[in-house]
Order: sequence, then C-alpha cells, then structure tokens
Amino acid sequence: MRAANRKQVSRSLSIPAPVGGWNARDPIGAMNPVDAVYLDNYIPKTTTVALRSGYSDHVTGITGDVETVVAYNSASTSKLFAAAGANVYDVTNPGAVGAAVVSGQTSARWQTFNVTTTGGQFLYMVNGSDSAQLYNGTTWQAVTAVSAPISITGTTTSNFIHGNVWKNRVFFVEKSSLKVWYLPTASVGGAASAIDFTALFSEGGYLMAMATWTLDAGYGMDDHAVFITSQGQVAIYRGTDPASASTFALVGIYNIGAPVGRRCFERLASDLVLITQDGLVPLSKALLTSRVNPGISLTDKIQQAMGDAVITSGSNFGWQCRLYPRENLVILNVPVASNTQQFVMNTITGAWGRFTNWPAICWERFRDRMYFGTTGKVCLAFDGMDDGGENIDADVLQAYSNFGANTSIKRWVMCRPFLYTDNPSIGVSLGLGVDYQQDPAVNTPSFTSPGSVGLWDSAIWDSSVWGGSFTLRKDWQNLQGVGYAGAIRMKVSTNVGQLEWVSTDFIYEPGALGL
Repeated sequence: MRAANRKQVSRSLSIPAPVGGWNARDPIGAMNPVDAVYLDNYIPKTTTVALRSGYSDHVTGITGDVETVVAYNSASTSKLFAAAGANVYDVTNPGAVGAAVVSGQTSARWQTFNVTTTGGQFLYMVNGSDSAQLYNGTTWQAVTAVSAPISITGTTTSNFIHGNVWKNRVFFVEKSSLKVWYLPTASVGGAASAIDFTALFSEGGYLMAMATWTLDAGYGMDDHAVFITSQGQVAIYRGTDPASASTFALVGIYNIGAPVGRRCFERLASDLVLITQDGLVPLSKALLTSRVNPGISLTDKIQQAMGDAVITSGSNFGWQCRLYPRENLVILNVPVASNTQQFVMNTITGAWGRFTNWPAICWERFRDRMYFGTTGKVCLAFDGMDDGGENIDADVLQAYSNFGANTSIKRWVMCRPFLYTDNPSIGVSLGLGVDYQQDPAVNTPSFTSPGSVGLWDSAIWDSSVWGGSFTLRKDWQNLQGVGYAGAIRMKVSTNVGQLEWVSTDFIYEPGALGL
C-alpha cells in the first residue's frame, strides 16, 4: 500500500535589510519591503543597515548655547571657532575652553565664509546686529567704516546678515532688505557698492542669502550668482562686474518654496541644495519644473515628515544642511522644540534615516570630521560607541511584506537576522509586527553575548569568541504571530560596539485564503 503524499507545511523567505531607508511618503501597505516605516539611529548603507556611531565632547566649559561653529582654513593652518552668547572662542584643540577671542557681541548667530585675496586668507562673520568680524589667521578685527587696518566705507557693517564670495568679490546681504553690497575685486575692505533688487522681485520680502552656483551654461563651466528671497524667489546672474550692465546679466527669476532659515543651502558636487518649504531641493531641478512636482526634492521619500517639521518648527533657529563625505551622508539638522533631530541621506543611494539624541544646534566640517555646537560645548560627531556617555538607542520597523500572498493568512514561527558585529555582547531586541501595526512590541534582548571575547595567549583556540573584528551572527529566534502581512522590528541599546544588519530569514506556515 503506497503512503499518501505529504505536503510541506512550513515555508521560508529571506528579506534584505531595509537599505531603501526611511519611507514617510508611501502608504504603509504599499511600501517596498526593503524600506522602513521608521529608521532611527541606523544608517542605510549600500549593502547593509548600520548602527550609527556616537559623539564625544570636544570642548567643554562654554557658557550658553553654541549657535555657530566655523572653520578657518588657509594654506598653512586651520582653526575651529565657536560662538555662544556674547563671545567667540578658539575650539581647535580638545579640552576645556579658553578665554574668548572675541567678546562683547549681541548675537552668536553668525553667517560665515572664507575668502582668499592677494593679501592672505580670511574668515568673515556677520550677524545683522554687530559689526562684521574678520580673522586673518592670527588676529580678529571688527570691521567698520573707520576701523584699521581693514575698513568698509559707504555702508554700516552691523546691517550685514549674510555673505558670499563670487568671482573673487565679497558680497554682503543687508538685513530686512532686498539690497546687497559688494567690495572691489580681491579685497576684504574698501568702498562698498550697492545693488538694490527691490524692483526685481515681484513678491517682495527680503533677501535671505546669496550663494555661488557652478554649472555648464552652454559655453563651459561658470560660476553664477544666486540671490534667494524670503518669499522663495531666486534671481540668477552671470558675468563678472556688477557695476557694468554689459558684464552682469540676469539669467532669470524663478519661484521655489520659501527658504527655511538663513543657513538654507549647501553645495553638493556642482549643485546647490536648498532647504525650503517644499523639502531639500537641488537648484538645478527646481529651475526646470514647477513647485507642484514634489519628486524633484531629495526629501521626496520622507516628505510627510519633512513637511510636518517645517510646519511645526520652521521658524526655529538651527535649520542647516551639511555634507559629510567621510560617511557619504547629507545631514539635515531639524530643530524640533526640545528634541532636535537630524534627517540623514546616503549620498550614494538617496536613502534616508533619522538621528535622535544628538542635541545639535549648529554644524561644521573641520579636518574631514563633523562637529556640532550644543549647550555649553562643542562635540565631535561620529566618534565612539556612545552618545556623550549614554547608550545609543536605535529602533527600526521594516516595511511590511505579504510574503507573496496578499489574501492568505500566515503563522510566523521563527526568524533569523544576519548581523555583523565587532562585539557579541550587544543585545538585540526583536518584535514581529502583524497587519501594519505601527508600534509592535519587542521582547527582552533576544540574544546577547555567548561568552567573553577571547584574549590572545589565554583563550582556547577554536572555542573562544574573538573580539576586535566583525563576525556574522545568525541565530534563530522564536518570533510568532498570525496575520496577512508581517514586518520585523529591531531595537538596540548599546555603548559597546558596532552592528550591521544584512538580511532576515523567516519561517512561517501558510494558511487558507482569508475571508
């Protein structure tokens, strides 16, 4: 008598880690399985999702909020400065802060730029209320109409709120106006001349910022002058000499979303990206389409979160975008009240994540590292495995998957995340979301250290777990649930090591069609 055929009951499926990043745009029931409903304190890399590193104190003992951190760079030296309250400090070297190098100011919210002339390399700082400050690599000087050795005549430098260098000329934006001032070529002082754009910008407002935009205009690469108003109008000029109509020509006036904050742009390759009410927008694309096409925004995939942040916190100080090539990241500082966050984008894939628990007010790139200012100190970001002595708390809910059967009920039995780690004592808590839960429960750390890491000359070969290099962990875990769609949630709280998530295997039992 022949035995009856028996069908396999359990099935398996492997799903890559959510390298597609945070998705705050698509319906939760229609996301790509390699996206994430939320992705906090992880970085979506090209092949894995990695726990971010932490931050450490760089300079401490500063009174007040550090609202500006700026680098000075010359051919022979580099310096880092921080402004808080009435003072500016040299924070190049780590440790306790020293005496202020500039004092008696009324605002620490400086806009800054470096400029090189035949006379040397300089750092300019303006804030719209104090006289412009100029650093020559050795000394600081307040620049006024009667100051020495550098002066600016014909205007009042305490009205300068933003500055830029274009075609070897220094330009300053006058606060609460549509006027800019510019200096003679290759000079950081002298008689200032004005350009009044009042008749040019039909929607009024005032100038927020000026930038330099490099692009190919059909006759080779050229630097264009970009003037951005509070109403989201952008005027673009090309040429050389603003005093001559024949050498300073208007390319066009364009409408984009209103800029968010004075520090509203960053250079990304040859393009400019602007922080606007429509998201983080590349200028090259914004000029080719209308505001009704949200797909041009770099933040398109997280636009709901971006829009909410602008609505609730767009007037807060601290909006800033900085490129960090060392980690292939764009960092967008989002100053939500009492809970500043950073939206971070992988510059290779365009995938987004969110950082929390970094209390950054402002950012600066210095000697190829990233620093941020906060209350009472300057911190070095992406340093160490803890957040200023506290655990790094990371949380991710991967996008839901129907496991190839939309209308069939399933019972999940086990899962096996593939994790690279340099410290097997990191505890990982897992949970299974079923049928689009937003906050599925997680268990206690599902797997922790299998024992102490091995030490040379004392550990047993082929028995001990060796520390100091990445090893792959692939432990099966009980993770049960019944439903139509499932997703894994992974939480980590650690200060002892690194972790990278590769993929997850699931074992489940398919059921009948649901009614």
